[in-house]
Amino acid sequence: MIRNWLNVVEATDHSITLVESTTFAMDVLRAQIWYRGDAEELSQYFKQIYKHGEKTAFWESVPQNREKIRKIHSGIPAIIVDTLAYIVKSDLDVVETKRADWDDIAKSINFEELIGKAVVDTLVDGDGAFKISIDTDISPYPIVEFVGADKVEYEQSRGICTGVIFNTDYVVKSQRYVLKEFYGKGYIESRLYKDNGTEVSIDTLEQLKGFKTRIEFDGDYIMAVPLKFFHSKKYTGRGKSIFDGGKSDCFDALDEVISQWWDALRRGRVKQYIPESMIPRDPNTGAPKGLNQFGNDYITTDYPISEGTQPKIEVVQPDIKYEAFLASYTNALLMCLQGLVSPATLGIDVGKMSSADAQREKKDVTGNTRNIITGALEKALPKLIEAIIKSYDNLKGNAPKDCDITVSFGEYGAPDFDSRVETIGKASTYGIMSVDTQVDELWGSSKDDKWKAEEVKRIKSEKGIIPGNDTAVGDELAEIQ
Repeated sequence: MIRNWLNVVEATDHSITLVESTTFAMDVLRAQIWYRGDAEELSQYFKQIYKHGEKTAFWESVPQNREKIRKIHSGIPAIIVDTLAYIVKSDLDVVETKRADWDDIAKSINFEELIGKAVVDTLVDGDGAFKISIDTDISPYPIVEFVGADKVEYEQSRGICTGVIFNTDYVVKSQRYVLKEFYGKGYIESRLYKDNGTEVSIDTLEQLKGFKTRIEFDGDYIMAVPLKFFHSKKYTGRGKSIFDGGKSDCFDALDEVISQWWDALRRGRVKQYIPESMIPRDPNTGAPKGLNQFGNDYITTDYPISEGTQPKIEVVQPDIKYEAFLASYTNALLMCLQGLVSPATLGIDVGKMSSADAQREKKDVTGNTRNIITGALEKALPKLIEAIIKSYDNLKGNAPKDCDITVSFGEYGAPDFDSRVETIGKASTYGIMSVDTQVDELWGSSKDDKWKAEEVKRIKSEKGIIPGNDTAVGDELAEIQ
């Protein structure tokens, strides 16, 4: 009854068509260019993507009427990625495995540097995969490399990765070829395609002659391990770069503020207005002479015609709004860092903007991002190490066996030594922490178990604590009896 009285008309469905401005490959290329940090490459990319003024981006804009604008890149994207990668790589605590030959394998593949490169490429590209290959001419151990998202595809079944495809480009006499290596469980299959998608014989290229098109190996595992930290909503099954989600526009705005600031400084130099009659001249030719001061120039003016005025040199210093530029720079910078890292993590002094407590709370943002990265690595690295060890067993002609592997990372933002001493000292005074726990908490993994055991023994000896059996009230009566 109310419906009829209000005369409500039901809404009709509308069909909306959205046209994506870029593809996955173009998005990955944009992220890589942001990380590379070359101003000329940024300008070329954005001008080619938005040819008809479809977007008013700073890097896409073209100066008019021969106006020269110095476009400056801040370098913040690369600093964010490199800082996060360093935090994660340095926090890699221990890899626990029962295989005695793992240390030699890890040294051969430079395991820590491999993890650092993988974190950088995954943060920039969005995802990637570890690729394991065998080449006894190069190394007696398996060769491991990380391939970024621009050279990787995935085969998925119901949301589970069943295979990884690695693409390698070859250019021979202006003809582009793509070698696709299909990594599946128990096999590696290679195929060669032209740029138009036509499959050709793998012996077409001189450098691939003798290359086996299919290799099978023992063990139900894949010689490749995918890695991604964030999931993309735009591309199903792919990862998301930390430069996506509007961060590209924030970086563009930050570069615009910096460029405008420096352009204002350039235009705001001290200017000297000198009457023409007071310009130094050459006594022989009468031509005007330049001033002797380095980097100084002047502007000539006519002789004053007003009554009672004398020609004089005037020095003018334009008023530059430094506070307005600083506020714009700060806000643009915070938009770039929001949700990724804290300014304090990058060594940026922002103490004037908020209190010290607020800065410590902002540091949790870095911890959250770091935990997401380490959480993904703690799942992917054991699979990678197991695949490497099984590949090494196949290389030696042994049957690959399953092994238990644990990868752990240290705690980020742990207190310094002085703070630990003060905290542990209070706990010892109150009698709520044993000597063994005190030593372990104080030194952590910086000392081995043998050294810590000797330290506990020494402290107990100095305190007069003698090891013995536990006693209770009434034990002396039992001894007398």
